[in-house]
Amino acid sequence: MADLAPTILYADDFVIVADKPAGLLSVPAGGEGRQDCLAARVRALHAEALIVHRLDMATSGLVLFARGAEMLRRMSLAFEQRMVGKQYVALVHGCVAADAGEIALPLRADPNDRPRTIVDPLRGRRALTRYRVVSRGGTGDGAVSRVELKPVTGRSHQLRVHLMSIGHAILGDPLYAPPGSAARHGCMHLHAERIAFMHPQTRVPMSFASAVPF
Repeated sequence: MADLAPTILYADDFVIVADKPAGLLSVPAGGEGRQDCLAARVRALHAEALIVHRLDMATSGLVLFARGAEMLRRMSLAFEQRMVGKQYVALVHGCVAADAGEIALPLRADPNDRPRTIVDPLRGRRALTRYRVVSRGGTGDGAVSRVELKPVTGRSHQLRVHLMSIGHAILGDPLYAPPGSAARHGCMHLHAERIAFMHPQTRVPMSFASAVPF
């Protein structure tokens, strides 16, 4: 669909930075009509493009692609060594009390309710999110906070579950927000706003930003 067309913010012979709209899969999924995705659309423009990391379908924002297997290896290693900086922005239910903080709650896939992720102190993998409150507004059930999020680790649904677990689910989150949130707020209000990394070939620091759509 044309309204889900990604924007290519940057492309050279080694890397591509794409801006994914909410509602578009990062990679193909199982099931009827779930082959259209960011990876396929970028490959239609650059045949050798390989996706380096993913965003949830409901999340919008910046995604990195490598051009060829060697660049993919280098960029994947940079992610493993936590040399890629990522910043997200979210609107969440309620007034977050602290101006900044960390959420350190181990996570694992919920075997009884996929694709959900759950907090599991015993069997979960280490997960750490740093946050800063940008603004607060509203009162009672209509209270909302805008927060900047920096995931130190990269677990599935990490930001969504961490925020839900401290009582501040993301507006419109179809899996973790209170009942009716998705219908009331439309798309999920989570956006990958910034990404910074060392260019895998030139070793020059690079940084990109995407306008937050909410």
